[in-house]
Amino acid sequence: MSFYDIYKHYDWDEIKNFIYSRDETDIISTLGKQHLTDEDFATLLSPAAEKYIEEMAQTAHKITVMRFGKTIKLYAPLYLSNVCTNSCIYCGFNVHNKIPRITLNEDEIEVEAKAVSDTGIKHILLLTGEAPKIANIDYLKKATEICSKYFSSIGIEIYPLDIEGYKTLVDAGVDLLTIYQETYNRKTYNEVHLAGKKKDFLWRLETPERGAAAGLRTVGIGALMGLDDFRVEEFFVGIHAKYLMKKYWKTHFTVSFPRIRKAEGCYAPRCYVSDKNLVQSIVAMRMFLHDVGIVISTREPAWLRDNLIPLGVTQMSAGSKTEPGGYALHEDEKAEQFHIEDNRPVNEIINVIRSKGYDPVLKDWDRAFVQPVSV
Repeated sequence: MSFYDIYKHYDWDEIKNFIYSRDETDIISTLGKQHLTDEDFATLLSPAAEKYIEEMAQTAHKITVMRFGKTIKLYAPLYLSNVCTNSCIYCGFNVHNKIPRITLNEDEIEVEAKAVSDTGIKHILLLTGEAPKIANIDYLKKATEICSKYFSSIGIEIYPLDIEGYKTLVDAGVDLLTIYQETYNRKTYNEVHLAGKKKDFLWRLETPERGAAAGLRTVGIGALMGLDDFRVEEFFVGIHAKYLMKKYWKTHFTVSFPRIRKAEGCYAPRCYVSDKNLVQSIVAMRMFLHDVGIVISTREPAWLRDNLIPLGVTQMSAGSKTEPGGYALHEDEKAEQFHIEDNRPVNEIINVIRSKGYDPVLKDWDRAFVQPVSV
């Protein structure tokens, strides 16, 4: 059994109608519960629940402090390549976009890795476009080997692999996978992914399970907010995470809330997602899944990220660049995947986190924890 066996029993329009039919009585009844059902989660995502966001935020804060303490783990993305064979209409790496195509060589990876490591961050996320002939497994293994000299935790956000592919990278030192479904509406998915391997909805939907089965320590999922109705999208993200957390209980799961940002091609979001909508999504997710990690990236502006810290967030990116070579080599915004909103340096973000009464965590994992001890 996979998540698809659950997914296929849900009708998008029926879920949407349920969410939009909730009223104030339903909200008040749900707020009093300690453990939420799927229907309760849908209720908290409803327009009727917007009136109770402050109360929901207070509950989300209490749950997060109880489960995670007052800590925020920091990480940085390192783009290895922006070469891509897909035609995703919302992405700056779209194969049809006329942008500089860059793939870092080994020496360049080392320079970029050292530049990020020098900021103090020890959690790195390696990213590529979907071009397996360019950024193949051997290339990714070598990149991991180089980054292992500078980082205690190495994640990947690349094209989907089979279980054996993930096992190969786990053996090389990768311990985290991020893979967004982008949209859980199969019709919309087909409309925004025009060509390339990514057009295969089911192959992508089951990727988190292959990663967990391969032994990855952490797996992150999410929907790209703005491709379809965010309320329905986040419902599917939530039930997907719930399924994964139950089946692969040895793996830690996180949920991200990326909103579409300006990128080459000037794609306009189909559905507007306001700041209030983002907050509602985050606090509802925390109330539904107490132990899931919640990630906010530099897609969001500084002032908003600062205010989201007490509302359930456990991880944040810092000092990010979304183009290959952006940290120390040849920064070129034309080569970026999307435009970031929070351009503050790492040390400034650290200071803000501390000013909020939270502890910034630059390292919380070491591969020595899982290596056999010699006697």
